[in-house]
Amino acid sequence: MVTVKDIAEYCGVSNATVSKALNGYGDISPVTADRIRQAAKELHYMPNVAARQLKTNISHSIGVLFEDSTNSGLTHEFFSRILNAAKIEAEQSGYDITFISKNIGGRPASYLEHARYRHCDGVLIASVDFQSRAIEELVQSEIPTITIDYSFNNHSCVMSDNVEGGYALAKYLIDKGHKKIAFIHGEDTSVTKKRFVGFNRALSENGITVPDEYLIEADYHNPDCSRTATRQLMELPNPPSAIMYPDDYSYIGGLMELERMHIKIPENVSVVGYDGIALSQYLHPVLTTYRQDTEEMGKISAKKLIESIEHRKTCEAETLYIRGKLLEGHSVKQLL
Repeated sequence: MVTVKDIAEYCGVSNATVSKALNGYGDISPVTADRIRQAAKELHYMPNVAARQLKTNISHSIGVLFEDSTNSGLTHEFFSRILNAAKIEAEQSGYDITFISKNIGGRPASYLEHARYRHCDGVLIASVDFQSRAIEELVQSEIPTITIDYSFNNHSCVMSDNVEGGYALAKYLIDKGHKKIAFIHGEDTSVTKKRFVGFNRALSENGITVPDEYLIEADYHNPDCSRTATRQLMELPNPPSAIMYPDDYSYIGGLMELERMHIKIPENVSVVGYDGIALSQYLHPVLTTYRQDTEEMGKISAKKLIESIEHRKTCEAETLYIRGKLLEGHSVKQLL
């Protein structure tokens, strides 16, 4: 195994100079630092993780806690993009990613126990039951955490601007002349509540009210639920002229039901999605949707978590809002 001493002898410098170059210190010349790093690469040098942990008390391991009620796992396009961006950012900073669950080698364990067992320096939490005792226990522990789209008091979180997203979609439909707007929304979560705020704000600003039967709950990322809700809406005596779906993936269920009912998009009903996943831009017609900036959410969450790990005494807890943008497709009809 190649050591710092081997690199030092290879380059004709001291062990201390090699250590400074590999750790990014600026008190050696750039030319020397580049030569040492190139030598380390040529010699296939790998740092001694155990020794580094003893010295810094940091294992350079970040836990990821991700659970999805639809059991989509890493095929969940929205969250998988966030987690991939977080992984890239963490690895660039020298951290490895490990997944946290409720078991260790087949034995039941709490999230906190698993994080400690894996020696996680911090944990990124996404798509879980944030109100569960197990999550509360982990967040309130000594291990730094950062949450996605949910805020705990005095803890950092990264939030997609769901108020803006709900507002942007509703306002777009209104500007296209729609007043009979239905909202198939996700289950009762903080994300749903914020999208409702934006939705209602747009309606209120334009003096529009919608009947209660236009507002239907359907699980996120569940096409079957949205398919049922779509049929319920379109069988009303006074059906909507436009439907907002909880997310792009769920909309596929609505699309199938509309086709089964021989209702054309956008000729007979206009539709919009949410998330801006790649698939939405390959549907026919191309779906108008609100793209959440998943890459930025993942990158910022990893950066903030690493900051809280490496600078515990000076890192300030904060809520970081990431704005998205409306993607205009061909699924909305302009009314007179």
